[in-house]
Order: sequence, then C-alpha cells, then structure tokens
Amino acid sequence: MRQRNCTTEYRQIWPEKIEIKHISGDKMQMDFKSILGENCKTGELLKDHTTFHVGGECKFFLTPVTEEQLCLCMDIIRKENLKYYIFGNGSNILVDDRGFDGVIISTECLNDSIVHDGVYIEAGAGAGLDKISDYAMDNSLTGFEFACGIPGSLGGAIVMNAGAYDGEMSHVLYQIKILSEDGGIKWKEASELELGYRKSNILANNEIVLAARLKLEHGEKEKIKAKIEDLNDRRREKQPLEYPSAGSTFKRPEGYFAGKLIDDAGLRGFKLGGAAVSQKHCGFVINYDNASSEDIKSLIKHVKDVVYEKFGVKLECEVRMI
Repeated sequence: MRQRNCTTEYRQIWPEKIEIKHISGDKMQMDFKSILGENCKTGELLKDHTTFHVGGECKFFLTPVTEEQLCLCMDIIRKENLKYYIFGNGSNILVDDRGFDGVIISTECLNDSIVHDGVYIEAGAGAGLDKISDYAMDNSLTGFEFACGIPGSLGGAIVMNAGAYDGEMSHVLYQIKILSEDGGIKWKEASELELGYRKSNILANNEIVLAARLKLEHGEKEKIKAKIEDLNDRRREKQPLEYPSAGSTFKRPEGYFAGKLIDDAGLRGFKLGGAAVSQKHCGFVINYDNASSEDIKSLIKHVKDVVYEKFGVKLECEVRMI
C-alpha cells in the first residue's frame, strides 16, 4: 500500500492556521486549539484519565478525533521536540503526582469504529477491547473472547501485546495501521512488530497505532457468549475490580506466577500509605485509600525486594511509569 504523508496532505485543511516555527507555549496552545478546539486542554489532571486514579497535571492534553488532527498535532510536537506520551484508556499506567511537563495525546476518541469482512475485523485504535469482543460475538466470530474484560483500548493493547486467560493480541492480530516517525501513514504486518510477552517494537520505532485488522474464526454465537460470561465471572471473583488499579502489576516470571510468589512472601494485603497488595489477587497493587504515586511506587519496590530476598526471583513491573 502506498505510504501517505499526512503532513503534506492534511495541512492543506488549515493553511492559514498551521505554520510550524519555534513557538511559545501560548502559540502552541493556539495552534493546538485551532486543530482540536475544546479537545485541547491545559493543566489537565491525569488522575482523571487513568484507571489508577493517580497523576498530576500535564502541559497539554489533546484528544484528536480524526487521523488528520493527530497528524497536525504531531507536526507541532516533533517540530518543537516536545515530550509526549500516548494514552489509550489510561490502564497499565502510573503517572507521577508531580505531573508531566509535556503533551499527553489521548486516542480514546480516535476512530472507535468497528467493521468486519468475513473473519477479519477492522477497528480503530480508540475502540475498547470489550466493545470489539461484543462485536465479534454479535457476528459469531471467535478468538477474541480473552480480551473481553481487559480495561484498555485496541491501540494500547497492541503496543503491549496485552493478553489474559491463555490468549493475547499476537494470536489474532493480522495488520496494523500506524503513523510513523516521519509523518507517513501505512499498514504493517503483525510479523513486523516483534510481538513478545507484553511487548512490541512500536514504541521503540516512535510509531502510533491508528487502527488494526484482526483475524478471527467463525463460531457459534451462544458458545462465544457463554465463554465471555465465564471469563467475566472469573474476573469478578478473582480480581479486585472494586478498587482503582492499573491491572496486573507484574509480568509473569518464567516458571512462576507473580501472585503466588507475592502471597508466599507474606505480602497479601500489605499496605503502604494508601496503596495495598490486593487481598483478592496478590498480583494486583491497588489504590486502596487515595494513594499517592509515591505510595504505589514504593509498594511495588518493596514487593520486588521481598520476593527477591525470599525466593531469588526478580519481578518485572508491567505498569508503565510516567
């Protein structure tokens, strides 16, 4: 597929508004607002946009709705060499209470459409995994049930190769549409992403996921529905969904289960400030009582230190720190 340079094509939409020079914070705000309108916010509290409910202010919080808007915003960000971070649904992230002196781009409204052709589903980066799972079920397509309760968007799930209950994105991902570092838009094969356990090469390549195509299989709607209901029941029973968290906190160490190691280390329910190791599932660090980012970081470090001291196993944090 021909690579498209969005900088050249899309800038024609607002030729009188977009002029990339060295610009002040006020000028940047004006330019972002000329692209996004009210979807450009300043001083936004990131605790309101993360599943941990933790995080200070950011300089700019941008919520593009179209690929054109995203491209124009990235023109400014890259020209000015601004720090930026891509938010999906705000899960799997811990933001420092001191905030982020840069640009947060939320893809939650970026093309959340879902369509299918045979066994192929195409969905935008902003589509929630639960929404895609329901869509697949409604169209009698199986293979995506594992993702029904993962609290994230498609884009973020691809970046980290999210998974649960013996399924992961690499099992169903066929192609992704990305915005590349040079401003081009193109489709890539899943085999190009170096997908591994909770990782891909997308962040290392400074790419942004715009959409993806999934390859599923035909199935029976009632069986698919029953499997989704079973997985959701298991999540409600075993995971601390009643408390804010970033999801599973630690990666699975080879040959072990993180939750069991933490439990065996005597840390079930251990509290530090407002953060706690979940009583229900020791693999989850939760925001138990208005935890600060430092409470959570200190607790994660304590858990890692104790587990290593007792069992010689190094736990690796799955949550991204900002």
